[in-house]
This record gives sequence, structure tokens and C-alpha cells, in this order.
Amino acid sequence: MNYLNSVLGQGYYLKYYGLIKHQYYHKHITKRLFRTSCSVSNHKTPIAKSNDFRNSYEYIIIGAGSAGCVLANRLSLPHPKTKNSSKVLVLEAGPTDVGISRWTIKMPAALMYNLYHDKYNWYYHTVPQRYMNDRTMYWPRGRVLGGSSSLNAMVYIRGHPLDYDRWELEGADGWNYANCLPYFRKAQTHELNGNQYRGSNGPLYVSRAKTNHPLHSAWIEAGKQAGYPFTDDVNGYQQEGVGYFDMTIKNGERCSASIAYLHPAMKSSSNLTVETNALVTQILFENKRAVGVKYSKNGQVHEARAESEVILSGGAINSPHLLMLSGIGNVDYLRSIGIDAWHHLPGVGQNLQDHLELYVQQACKKPITLYKAQWKYPHIMVGIGLKWILFRRGWAATTHLESGGFVRTEANISHPNIQFHFLPSTIHDHGRKMGGQHAFQKSTQASYVQLVQDKSFTLVIINF
Repeated sequence: MNYLNSVLGQGYYLKYYGLIKHQYYHKHITKRLFRTSCSVSNHKTPIAKSNDFRNSYEYIIIGAGSAGCVLANRLSLPHPKTKNSSKVLVLEAGPTDVGISRWTIKMPAALMYNLYHDKYNWYYHTVPQRYMNDRTMYWPRGRVLGGSSSLNAMVYIRGHPLDYDRWELEGADGWNYANCLPYFRKAQTHELNGNQYRGSNGPLYVSRAKTNHPLHSAWIEAGKQAGYPFTDDVNGYQQEGVGYFDMTIKNGERCSASIAYLHPAMKSSSNLTVETNALVTQILFENKRAVGVKYSKNGQVHEARAESEVILSGGAINSPHLLMLSGIGNVDYLRSIGIDAWHHLPGVGQNLQDHLELYVQQACKKPITLYKAQWKYPHIMVGIGLKWILFRRGWAATTHLESGGFVRTEANISHPNIQFHFLPSTIHDHGRKMGGQHAFQKSTQASYVQLVQDKSFTLVIINF
């Protein structure tokens, strides 16, 4: 650590930023993409029915997050071989992500602004956590076209290959790393060109860190001095070690799932309908098969029918929430709070897993951090913003989370259990406070999502 210590001292700040990445699966639901059109077991309890559908589609996609955007693209555009396409409705609870007023979504360095409030954000908080001194934890989730890919820090990181292999061992047939890798490559266009790990002709643009800030070099050199190897691609042959990160940034702008998949499909396909500010409140069933949805928009309730499938892609919190509101989950509990539950699936909302993140901040001896690029110095921020507006370059054209690493805390661990993100500035509580962190790769306990009363939003219980 000698090299890093040479530039650390008093006065300026930097941080290790451990971005939360979901590593969760809900038991009984996501061995594969859950489709609510699947048949379910017999139950005598009446289920929701509707014969008054004014709008009919082949597929209804609930949620325009990362998965929803990809599905909308693939289903609505002509198939490369058959040339067939489907009539698709996408329902997103949040607003659009494009337009002049949405500049904070486009500008990479403005990502924290979207976490301050609930404009594009579900703005979730947990209940008080027993092992966190009864604190409630802030948990931002995207509520906008693109979902959390329109809010996140744009660092492109795949899971470790052994995680995917573990999924298959636990029952998710076909989800091993070797089977997933071709789809990772198919999804991306990497600016460094394709190889056996990177793609070169996909919708999602991936770039490599560009600022060459000296503290990133210091961080990597410190990691090497500490005995960790340098890896030139954390998504390639070896994830373990320290190095530079890939970013979902194209020409100085965020490249979200919406930009990569949804908007091109909206321009090219007459079969795709996208409704924003449309909150789905119930999945409708006939003969124990999902046939449509009920949703609210502009104060009015609407219904839409799906001739083929209803696809639930509302995210880790909202997907189980909607299933429970639709009567699917722990029947005894749902009935106790007034839900007309009809299908007993107690795994709904259970086994939610996420990272714990910690901020570790150090002072810097030299005045070279990005501390003065924060809102405390508006005159500097204006100049940075103008350069981005005019040229899409400069400090605003990156998130600055350009280096980091994956390490094992013990030699007998099979693969890294700690992820480092390095930021040459300071931040606290997702940017909501002036204040940076390393993150545990895997929660040691499972969490769950639970309704507290009929038709309410969920409260999230996280056993940190």
C-alpha cells in the first residue's frame, strides 16, 4: 500500500465505492424467467376474472426495466429467420427516460441526482434492521423506462462464473456460465472489439474507463503491492484482482437497457405499445391461467388482455408484490390481511439476497480528487456541465467509478467474496449526504418481501 499512502493525507477525500448488485433468486419462481401464464394447481378459491377487455395483445410485459426492455425488443421486432413478430404491450409505472428534462439520466456523472428523490425511483426503505442498530436502510430502485439501468452507476460487471454454475447445481438447469456466456457476448458491443468473452455487434454499448485520473492508477498499484493480481478484464478470463472497469456509456451518455433495446424497437415496430405512468395492480386469471392485467393510469383503471402470455418483470421487490396482490403466495397469510388468495406458493417474496455495502474514506495529500466537483462548489459544477452539454466530454461524461477489484478474504474460498469500487471523491448514503466503500459480494442471510395490509406497498425486511 506504499504507493497509495504516498498520496493520502489530510484535506481531500476519495472513496472505495461498493455498488450494490443484486444476487438474488426467489425460490419456486426464477429457475427461469417466471411467466404468469403457466398453469397452476387446482384450488377451489375463486380467482380474478374479466370478460371486458378493450385492448388485446399477444404479450403483456409488466415493467420496463432491464429484462422488460430486452423482451419488448425481441418479441415485437421481426424474427431474423421467420420474420414473425408479436403485438406487445409494455406497462411501466414510471415516466419516460428521454427528453430535455431527463438530462440527469443521460449524464453519467449526474447519477446521484436521480437517487435524491422519487421522480424516477421507488425510493424504498427497509424496516428497522436488528443487526444494523435498528436503522432503516435506503434501497433505491428504478421507476422509469429502463428501470434501475437508468439509475445505476453504469459499471458493467457480470457475475462470477462459479455463481452461474452454482445456480445450475441448485436446480436452474441450463444456467451455468458456459451456457450464459454466448448471450453476454450477443448483448454487447464492446469498444475494444470482441473476443471469446466480449461481444462486438450487440445492442448494449460497453466502453472502458477513460479519465486516466492519477488516483485510479494509485489504487491499482496499491492493490498490486498488497499481493492482488492485475486483471485487464474483470468480465474476462480472470475476475479476481484489481483493474479498470467497463461502463455502459456511449459517446458520453448513459446506455441503459431502454436506450439499447426499447427505444430502437419503439421506432422500428408498429406492434409495440409502451404505456408509461401505468401501474399494474393485478394480474387477471381465467381457469387458473393469466389472461390479462388491471392497471391504473391518470386516475383511471384499465384492463388489457394477453392472448399468449403475461410476462412479469417488475424487479426483485415489485414482482413478488404483484403476485401477492393477485392472490399468489402464502395463502394463509394473504387471507389474514384481506387478499383473496387462491394459489399457495409460500416461496413468493422469500429468499431475497443482496449485498451489504460499506464506505471507507481516506484523506488525500494532493489536491487532485473530485471533491470540488460536487454541489458544494456550484461554479465549478456549471463549467463541468456546460462542457458535457456542448461536447459530451469531460468529468460529467463518466461516473468516475472506473477502477476497483474482486478479492478473497481467505485462501480457502473458491472465488472473490468482496468487491471494491474506487471513486476519487467522497460520497455518502447514495449521494443524499455529503460525505465513499467496499461491498460484500453475497449476503449471509436471506431476506423477504411481505405485504402489511390489503393493496398496500410492500415493506422490505432485510436480515443484514
